[in-house]
Amino acid sequence: MPRLALDKDFLTEFATLEKPVRERVSEVFTKFEQATHTGLHLEKISGARDDRFRTVRIDRFWRGVVLAPEGGDTYTLLKVLPHDDAYDWAKRRKASVNTATGGIEIRDVAALDASLPHMERMAQSAPSRLLGHVNDADMARLGVDEQTLTFARTLTDTFQLEAARGLLPPAQWEVLYGLSAGMSPEEVWSEMGAVIVQEQIDPEDLDAAVRRSSDRVALVEGPEELMAALEHPFDLWRIYLHPTQRAVVEASYRGPARVSGGPGTGKTVVAMHRAHRLALRERGPVLLTTFTSTLAESLEQNLALLAETTGAAQATERVRVEHVDRLAHRVFREEHGRPQLLTPAREKELWQRIVAELEADLSPAFLSEEWRQVVLAQRVGSAAEYLQVKRAGRGRGLGPAQKAVVWQAMWQFRKELSAQQLWTHETVCEEAARLLAERPDADKPFRHVVVDEAQDLHAGQWRLLRACVPEGADDLFIAGDTHQRIYGPKITLGEVGVNVRGRASKLRLNYRTTGEILGWSLELMHAQAVQDLDGVQDSLAGCRSEMHGQEPAVKGFATWEAELGHLKETVRGWLGAGVLPAEIGVTARSNRAVDQALLALEEAQVRATALARTPAEGSSGVSVGTMHRMKGLEFRCLAVVGAGKDQLPAPRSITPHEEDPGAHVRDLLRERSLLFVACTRAREQLSVSWHQEPSPFLEALLLRS
Repeated sequence: MPRLALDKDFLTEFATLEKPVRERVSEVFTKFEQATHTGLHLEKISGARDDRFRTVRIDRFWRGVVLAPEGGDTYTLLKVLPHDDAYDWAKRRKASVNTATGGIEIRDVAALDASLPHMERMAQSAPSRLLGHVNDADMARLGVDEQTLTFARTLTDTFQLEAARGLLPPAQWEVLYGLSAGMSPEEVWSEMGAVIVQEQIDPEDLDAAVRRSSDRVALVEGPEELMAALEHPFDLWRIYLHPTQRAVVEASYRGPARVSGGPGTGKTVVAMHRAHRLALRERGPVLLTTFTSTLAESLEQNLALLAETTGAAQATERVRVEHVDRLAHRVFREEHGRPQLLTPAREKELWQRIVAELEADLSPAFLSEEWRQVVLAQRVGSAAEYLQVKRAGRGRGLGPAQKAVVWQAMWQFRKELSAQQLWTHETVCEEAARLLAERPDADKPFRHVVVDEAQDLHAGQWRLLRACVPEGADDLFIAGDTHQRIYGPKITLGEVGVNVRGRASKLRLNYRTTGEILGWSLELMHAQAVQDLDGVQDSLAGCRSEMHGQEPAVKGFATWEAELGHLKETVRGWLGAGVLPAEIGVTARSNRAVDQALLALEEAQVRATALARTPAEGSSGVSVGTMHRMKGLEFRCLAVVGAGKDQLPAPRSITPHEEDPGAHVRDLLRERSLLFVACTRAREQLSVSWHQEPSPFLEALLLRS
């Protein structure tokens, strides 16, 4: 029985077709498995360069282009175009199998053939060739075939290679791009290690090639999966894995494992697929968790879409998606009932009273941070323990006499909490971790735990997650990037009983953001000392994107009113260029600036919604929200407003240096990371603006421009 596969390009273009055409496509291909070839009007194409291309009649005007294998039963729908365009597209192209990756490839043979004579003439007068240092054998080993090799040998400059990106098969273009950038064949091989297969590749077996091509082809099993794919053509590719990510998802680990990577490298997609894969193994319930409820809701939606498109709903039912604080409160309530929580205002008053009673030369903010960063994080229970504890990163040194005063403050604070039966989110989490740690392994709530945005969790949350699952194979899987830490304090996994040594991997290829936006954003973090979750220096070196577009638009204004006027013009320009309102985001550091930006867009008659009230997934207008609310989202076009000296870093979020030098440094890095996270939400176009003086985070970038 014939099976249908959908090419990525078809899916992304399907949503742009008019509704009657989409409906007709659905009708035609829903019957694909039951139809005979003749009934589907699979017609050969006269003059085609590849006689395996066929057309399918959608209606009198529209045709589908299908790759029909000579052997096997998998038919791949590549395009739906007007009649003449469909035939012209098919006549120019050819399908092949990459001998290194085993995946299916489609190339514009006519364009390559037409460009070669001109390229060869240009190369004759050039002093050197771009890839003259790479021999043919290394090219072949990396999957570069004869036609691409002939073209590659004419290249004299990187701009020629970049211009040819749409003509060459993506995997082969990536190989040439890496080699031209100075990577050795071994480095390219290592970079593509998860893509390159070890088996012998049959270049004529298109069926097998399609099955290996999950990065560009979606196999659908039956009408239900087809309709699900056509209903979510854009979202579908947000849940599909690139081959470089698949090895991380499918591996078996002897204990906890970690994957890191810069923004847009697919860590969240990997985490979601990992949870799904573990559930398929039927070894027990899986927890998929993250830091905030918003991110948990997004994970749950995408997991449901994954189940819908793979037909594995039963496996997904074994995955519980729950943000970590909700998990802690659920475990706590099962034993103690609902906790009475200490409010921030009441906590500040309590510390102020303790400082006054002790007549201590210490600020309430310092004591609050000491309690969280040292006492709670390291579970310090006595004065003797506090005298010996390491306070790395706190910035302000304390002698024995000062430590004695601080511990007295800690003791009084705990006494007050106990007397008033008050809890904080941190102490609720510690108590939940204690309750779970006392359970025998057979009574642990989960068999596997998958953590997304791991960099934002504090020590108590890690102890909770460690206690959720018995120690063993594939117990904890951790995804995160410490350069994007905007909430949690700095911790190392070893401090909380999680050892990933020898089981850590890093993703480097950005699939979301253009190289121009990524490169500009990476400069925000340049020379910043950031430690990874293992306590060693982390780096974003090697993080790259192979998509290209416009440079970020960076501009300052004299007044806030002028900056808001610029925002209106920018958003109207994007809308006029055909960008949908829901594909545009606007962000600022403060709620007040967000409200004013929202009002400015409404005055310009631009449909806009506040992320605080409507999640981006449910909005049909421009999404406007704080930088914190941008976490986990992405937009085709994004405007960052209010990036000025008085707004970023936010004054109220920075501990004064004289009060706590360590906290001051951490606060500045967190604010810088917040801007970094916001800017990397943009896929294609980024606008950054301010009024009066720019943020100090932008100064180095402005000097380079």
